[in-house]
Amino acid sequence: HTHTHTPEPKLAPPAEPAETSPSFFPAAVLTVWLLILPLLLLYNLFALVRKVSTLMYPKPCGDTKVTSKEKRPKMSDDESSSDIRQASEALKSVLEGEQDLDDLAPPETTEAVVAPGCCVECKDRRSTKLCDQCEDEYCDQCFLSLHRKGSRAKHTAAPVSELREDEAVCAPVSGRVLPQSIVPYAVASPPAAVSTAEVAAAAVQSQRDFSLLTGVDANAFERFSPDWFEARARYIPVRLKMDERRYLRLTSSSVAVCNYTERVDRMDFKKQAQRTHAQLQNICAVLSGILLGAAYDKARKYVKNREYKPASKMFRSMFEFTRRHKIMNPEKMRTDYGKFLYMLQDIQDERLQGYLALDVKNPIHTVYDALCKIGAEAMLRDPDMTTATKEVMPDGKSREEIKAEIKHKERTVNAMVKRYATRGNQEDLKWMLYSITDNHSFLRCNRVPIDDMLAYLKKYFSPDHAEEGLSLAITGGVEGSRLTHSHARHFAFVHQSLLLWREIQDDMFRLWCLAEHDMLDSQNRYVLKDTGQGLHRVQNSPRVAAAMKNILFRMQQEVGEWIGSSVIHLGDTNVPNALVFIDKYTQVPRILTPIVQAVKEVDRMLKDQLLNQYVEHTFGSGERLKKIILHDFFKNGFDGSGADNFFDAGSCIDGRLTSAWNWCSQLESKPFYSIFKLSGFIGFDGDFQQ
Repeated sequence: HTHTHTPEPKLAPPAEPAETSPSFFPAAVLTVWLLILPLLLLYNLFALVRKVSTLMYPKPCGDTKVTSKEKRPKMSDDESSSDIRQASEALKSVLEGEQDLDDLAPPETTEAVVAPGCCVECKDRRSTKLCDQCEDEYCDQCFLSLHRKGSRAKHTAAPVSELREDEAVCAPVSGRVLPQSIVPYAVASPPAAVSTAEVAAAAVQSQRDFSLLTGVDANAFERFSPDWFEARARYIPVRLKMDERRYLRLTSSSVAVCNYTERVDRMDFKKQAQRTHAQLQNICAVLSGILLGAAYDKARKYVKNREYKPASKMFRSMFEFTRRHKIMNPEKMRTDYGKFLYMLQDIQDERLQGYLALDVKNPIHTVYDALCKIGAEAMLRDPDMTTATKEVMPDGKSREEIKAEIKHKERTVNAMVKRYATRGNQEDLKWMLYSITDNHSFLRCNRVPIDDMLAYLKKYFSPDHAEEGLSLAITGGVEGSRLTHSHARHFAFVHQSLLLWREIQDDMFRLWCLAEHDMLDSQNRYVLKDTGQGLHRVQNSPRVAAAMKNILFRMQQEVGEWIGSSVIHLGDTNVPNALVFIDKYTQVPRILTPIVQAVKEVDRMLKDQLLNQYVEHTFGSGERLKKIILHDFFKNGFDGSGADNFFDAGSCIDGRLTSAWNWCSQLESKPFYSIFKLSGFIGFDGDFQQ
């Protein structure tokens, strides 16, 4: 065999490793840091400068955003250079460590300054008590409100030694001294260098400021006294004349055919500009209709160019007629007046004034203003004022007696007109007297049902003992009640609630005027919010709230121990604004009148033989039937029920009325509902249109 020798292949020597180049990563990181570091330094420096400028020149509270159409005030070169110089010097001192950054901020003032001698809680009434434990001065109302429960109820108080009855704080109005209960603003004791005239002027101005807030409370005076007539005349609207009623019908008809709130008060607007456009569109439609209906020939050019400012005076007068008519007749325009007032509220808004340039707010034309204008305000203090303005009622009188009273009243009116008439204004003076008579008629229609219910409460129930089956005691969680009261405590609770409702009805004209002041205040903006009962305009009501606190305080002083809560809901989800508040309390006579009517009709029903048998077989007797009806209302109409949850119902001022409305909604399920139908009952709501 021949062997072939195959040489082994020679392996190539391993290649030497190539020289590695230095890594690029550390250089990139270093480059990035060198670029970012100056930017960070510049950002921190800019933030520092901005903070210094903010601390030195803080922005005012509120919405300070400037739109594109608004122009900022220009500064002079000297002012601008001075501000820059001050800012740079302050920044230099901070950077060099000579001054701390927090030292540049102005001192914070978290508490409002209270004038000497004023209550530390409400800050507008004269302090009358010094709490020994709190070491603060309070007025009577705030002291009782803050020291009702808990450990504060054990606090002791001493009268303020500086308070004197003859002090200038009792500001004179028409030459008389007002009671201390309605003069809340204090005037500090003057130094020796201040003259008496200056102190008196300050006191008068203080009272005027408070009168703008809550007005003069006529119920602080004796009923039908000269002071009572003068104080009440400040809020009694003048009766509309025939030419004014023509414009009233035009305005009410124009508002009735529009759907302003349905098109404007919606939450589906994505931008505020869309809602503003809808407001302007609907407002212009209503204003155009009113303007063309009032003066077609003259109004065409204004409507064509959307110029409403030349007709501002006419709009103010026409809208004032409508507002005045509503105050005197709360049962009128029940669905349309809300749209009307909300439209006026939007017209007064500063955001729409740039487009409309229209002022529609006119003060209500009252009897006092009209008499002052013609120089006959002294007529309000005439001794014959009661006779000249009284109502002639036919109850239990013969036709001859009624005619004699009417003639006597007319002779008194003519005699007063002759005493105070000047320059042929006899008819105007008569019109003022008739307007005051309208006020008496309003009080009678709204007070009498409450007076009747108070009389029934005292006649058929006793706070000391309860008749079998007619106890007023309630227990929380039983039969829908959310309160727990014994018979005596619930008797006092119902009695106090009725007294409070009567006081509110007595002061309804003043509350109406204050409510419209709050609603049409351009500085008091509302917020559209879902309150659980639909969309509402939630708005603060400082004037109505202050007046209600005065009424509540007067009632608490009268009854002594106050049962339940004294919270007044205003500007929240329960009572969104002043209009809703007023509307709620105008329903009190609508609730009580059918109950009073049904109780009174029982005696007439017993005269019918068949109805007498029905009453005796079902209820036992006529007197027992009256007690059953009243017992059910007094017990279940004031049990704190009616709200959506336990927090919104209860014994608060608003909750009492809510419980009464809840009882009305359940009337059809009551065993005595047939008695209401036989007495002529139709419903509690009445006619919403007429």
